Amino acid sequence: MRMSGPLAGMVVALGLMCGATPVRAQEHTPRAAELSRQMAEGRHGPQNQIDIVHHIGNAHSIELPIAGTIPLPRFAPLRIGSLAIDLSPTKHLVYMLLAATLVTLVFVTTARSVARAEAQGKPPKGFAGAMEATALYIRQEVILPNVGAHGEGYAPYLLTVFFFILTMNLLGLLPWGATATGNIAVTAALALISFVVIEVAGMRSLGVKGYLSTIFYLPPGLPTAMKPIMLIIMTPVEIIGKLSKPFALAVRLFANMTAGHVLVLALIGLTFLFQSYVVGIGASVLATAIMLLELFVAFLQAFVFTLLTSVFIGLMRAEH
Repeated sequence: MRMSGPLAGMVVALGLMCGATPVRAQEHTPRAAELSRQMAEGRHGPQNQIDIVHHIGNAHSIELPIAGTIPLPRFAPLRIGSLAIDLSPTKHLVYMLLAATLVTLVFVTTARSVARAEAQGKPPKGFAGAMEATALYIRQEVILPNVGAHGEGYAPYLLTVFFFILTMNLLGLLPWGATATGNIAVTAALALISFVVIEVAGMRSLGVKGYLSTIFYLPPGLPTAMKPIMLIIMTPVEIIGKLSKPFALAVRLFANMTAGHVLVLALIGLTFLFQSYVVGIGASVLATAIMLLELFVAFLQAFVFTLLTSVFIGLMRAEH
């Protein structure tokens, strides 16, 4: 788990190295010299940058295989004093809603299949059986052991988080798809909700006095003269510790899901940059390997987000 942040940095660095390789090769190939002139005239480099940002960034349009680019409706911004809030739908919002719809449909259908199988005295089979097994594994092996005793009430939220993030990650691997979890605003919102759940769990388990002790730390038996000093030193540390948890959840998910896409785009871009069959085949093989790795990362990051949220809830509920 601790390696996910450095791993994302290594992947981004590798992607930047792949993108920088053609620049060093400009002195040796006529094609690279022509590309250099195009970049100097603004006819090549900026367009590549726009394309990469277009694929990994948000937009007010979506791309479909046959229909092409479809613009999304634009609404007048909501103004609160001098602040203007744009509530127009975006590409990432569409894929978030699609992920929520898919998760709802899958588990409503699964629940009905499981209920029919139980009524017949048989275990569920096929896709319904696989989804039930996955949900039970996450609940029994990941959520409950880390949340602690009497933590069944947190299982529905954490199961929803796992499958919602997993679906968004997988949708980003489809052609013409978009990874909503590659948007820091999306991961920050997920982390903020988890932060609220974590803190409320602490309030419910520890009471008001016990919860305040997680902010204003005063060890038992501390001399009276040391209490103000301890409060001045430890209170900012405790607050930073609370805020660092959602920050780590948001950045880890965002960085890992973005880094893979950047590396794939950098590798595919080598084909168009060099216009060589040899480079194209090599880049395609490497891009395919990275896509397979991204499939694993899609599951891993959903698992890690759920696991860490469960651990943080368990730590708050047993702060003593």
